[in-house]
Amino acid sequence: MRDLLADLLRWWSAGEPSGLAVVTATWSSAPRQAGAAMAVGPDGSVVGSVSGGCVESAVYELCREAGKPRSARFGVTDDLALEAGLPCGGTIELMIGRVDRTTFPDLPELAAAVRAGRAVTLVMGDDGFSVAADAVGRTAVSFPPPPRMLVFGATDHAAAVARMGHFLGYRVTVCDARPVFATARRFPEAHEVVVDWPHRYLAAEAGAGRIDGRTAICVLTHDPRFDVPALELALRLDAGYVGAMGSRRTHDDRLARLREAGLTEPELARLSSPIGLDLGARSPEETAVSIAAEIVALRHGGTGDRLSRRDGPVHRKIAEASDLSGAVEH
Repeated sequence: MRDLLADLLRWWSAGEPSGLAVVTATWSSAPRQAGAAMAVGPDGSVVGSVSGGCVESAVYELCREAGKPRSARFGVTDDLALEAGLPCGGTIELMIGRVDRTTFPDLPELAAAVRAGRAVTLVMGDDGFSVAADAVGRTAVSFPPPPRMLVFGATDHAAAVARMGHFLGYRVTVCDARPVFATARRFPEAHEVVVDWPHRYLAAEAGAGRIDGRTAICVLTHDPRFDVPALELALRLDAGYVGAMGSRRTHDDRLARLREAGLTEPELARLSSPIGLDLGARSPEETAVSIAAEIVALRHGGTGDRLSRRDGPVHRKIAEASDLSGAVEH
C-alpha cells in the first residue's frame, strides 16, 4: 500500500477518481500478505500488486469498474474467484472501491500517517473508505509502522546491509561512535545515521519503547569494545533478530566475553553469529544478501534450504511466521 499512496493522493488532489483493491486476508499459499494493494488511475495506468501476477488482470478490471465498495475472494479454483483463480494455490480476500474526495475523504490522513510511521487502519464501509481506530465488525486492514533495522558499525558491509534493509521495507538506522565514519553521505539509503556508542543508543531506544519483536539488530563492527556491550543488551531485549559479524574465532571470543558479562545460554542461543546464511558470500553486497536471507527466513519460519530440494508448499502459513511481520489484517 505504501508504494502507491503518492499516485492515489495525486489523482485524489486533482479530482480524478481511481480504483483501489487492498488484500484484507489470505489463506494457505497466497503469494501476497494482507495490506498488499493495487490502484488503477483515471488513465488506466496501474500501480501496485495484490497477487504477484496470478489474478492481476481480474482485479484490474474490478478496479476499473469500481463503484460502491465491495469484497471479493480469489481462490484455487475458478468458480471461487470471479472466473479467475490462483494457480499457485491459496486464497485471498480483497476490499475494492472507488477513490475520490467523496468516497475516501480520509486519504490525506492515511498518507500522512504512513509517511510519519504511525500505525493506521483502513476501513471499508457502505459508502467508501475511511481511517478509523475502531474497526470491529467492518472490513479493514491495519498498517503498522515499518519494522526497524538497527545497523551498528559504519563499515562498507553496513552500507550494503542498510541498502538491503531499505529495499525490504525496514526503517534503517546506522549507528557508530566514530563521527568521521558515521555520516549521511556514506549511508544515503539509511533513514538516519546516529553518532553514538551502540549500547548507549540501543538502551535509549529500548527505554523509549522503540524496540519490538519486528526489530532486526545487526552488529557489524568486529570490535569487542563496541560489539559486546551492544550484544549484552540486545540479547536481553524483545528484538526479533540479533546478528553479529565475525569469524569463528571472533565468535568464540565474543561468546566467552558475553558469558563473563552474565548472559545465560538461552539468551546466547538467540544470537545469529556468524551472521547470515551460508551463500558463499564474499563482497559486502553478497554478504548483505546473506544477512537479509537469514532475517527473511526467521521472519517467515523458513529453513534456508533450496526449494528445488524440498516438498510441500512454497509459502509457509502466516501463523508459522515470527513477529517480524508487516501489515496485519483485522
